[in-house]
Order: sequence, then structure tokens, then C-alpha cells
Amino acid sequence: MRARDIMDTRFHTLRPDQSIAEAVKTFHEASAVEQKKIFGLIVTDEHNRLVGMLSMYDILLFVRPKHAGLWGEMEDLPLEAAFDELLDRVKTIRVSDIMTTDVVTVRPDVHVMVIADIMIKRHIRRLPVVDGKEIVGIVYISDLFNHLLKKFFYYSGK
Repeated sequence: MRARDIMDTRFHTLRPDQSIAEAVKTFHEASAVEQKKIFGLIVTDEHNRLVGMLSMYDILLFVRPKHAGLWGEMEDLPLEAAFDELLDRVKTIRVSDIMTTDVVTVRPDVHVMVIADIMIKRHIRRLPVVDGKEIVGIVYISDLFNHLLKKFFYYSGK
């Protein structure tokens, strides 16, 4: 089994110049369309080439007060004022400001066990599948896991 056998060919994208507020809206819309939670999106340029990835984790890292660990516990902070300030900042920060640009990708012919190894070693939950410069799909860790479970039950006769 290869990436092409388990990849999802439907994927949603962002542009680097979109605001984080627009990105959050896209996460919400993509989750509604796919009828499952979408936690990461591919970022493409005007030629639909891969330029990055943005995950919900990236956004949460951005909105978390940077010096929270130095100040003590989050419960000890004036969170309402900090939260209001962050909401204002989210409107001006762009996807390109916080996206991951060093994106790990795989080709369609990569074996699923190699994909599993990459995901485990690199702590990656989604891998774009590229053929040359074209994005042809994405492998989600949940789809990989479910595929391996099906194979296990098929081979074990359960």
C-alpha cells in the first residue's frame, strides 16, 4: 500500500496573505464540508504550489501569551484584557507570519510504513502528497491509523 492508496485528494488550502481570523473561519468551513474536524491546512501560493502548512496548534501557540511561563500560572494573569488584545492582533497577523514553511512531503509511491515512520519520528499529523510541484493529496495520521487497523483485522481474521 502506498500514499496514493490512502491519501485524501480533497483538501482545503489557505493563502499566505490571509489573516489568521480568515484562516480560523476556513478551518471551521472545511470541518463542516468534510464532516470531520480539520486541524491543519495546506498553504499555497498564487500558482497553487505548496509554500507551508498551518495547524490549529500553530494558531494556539501564537495566541498564548508568550511570557506565560515566566509570569506564573495562567490563572494568575489578567486574561480578559490579554484575550481582547489578542483578538485585535489576530485580525492583522497573516498566515505567512506563523505558518510552518519547512514542510515534509511524500510522493504518491511512498509505502505506508515509511509514512508511518516519518509521522512518528517527526511528530507530524498530516503529510501533503506531491507529484513534482503539484499537490495531489494529503495523508492524515487518522486515515493512516484506520487503514492499518483494517489491514490488521483483515489479516488476523477478526
